[in-house]
Amino acid sequence: MPRPLPLFADRTEAGLKLLPLLAARGFDRPLVYALPRGGVPVALPIAQGLRALLDLLLVRKLGVPWQPELGFGAIAEGLAEPLLNQDIIAHTGLTEDMIAPVLAAENRELARRVALYLKGRHRQDPKGRIVILVDDGLATGITARAGIAALRKQGVARLVLAVPIAAPESIAEFQGLADEVITVETAPIHFGIGSFYQDFHQISDAEMLEILARAA
Repeated sequence: MPRPLPLFADRTEAGLKLLPLLAARGFDRPLVYALPRGGVPVALPIAQGLRALLDLLLVRKLGVPWQPELGFGAIAEGLAEPLLNQDIIAHTGLTEDMIAPVLAAENRELARRVALYLKGRHRQDPKGRIVILVDDGLATGITARAGIAALRKQGVARLVLAVPIAAPESIAEFQGLADEVITVETAPIHFGIGSFYQDFHQISDAEMLEILARAA
């Protein structure tokens, strides 16, 4: 199976390609939320282009211990309980004793990121607002699902999920979770989201803080 040709030079270009699709909707004073870390450089040009406020929604994937890229669940700030995929848990044979240390480690990392990324930031109130939730791609979408659940809990009026690339089956699934799903391209994702980008480097803490400073 051949690898797909890159569609985007980097996450910034992906955001710029999403921007006109979102601008054409004419949303009234939307809030833009990014899923760190990868969704943040995608969301920055969108927020700037829409003259919208940019905020973060911190989430963490819960990865199967021997296959960390396979998420069996996710946690998000504002959600009291983890969002779990029982099908993957059953398929992989995960037990509570296997899940507990992963959950504890990711809760620690989530708390670390909250303290680092959100220190001194004024948080937006999405209640009754149109919210655009941005990530750098949608494969299984477990972190996006947790993000949507967290925003729904805060009473958003309309929730739009915006991603540069998404698997067709994920689009169908998330159309029942978000009010609208906007994507530049849909394609089978056999080699990971990164295969659609020329530059898909891991975003560091320092880069995150630099992007947030520019957004402010």
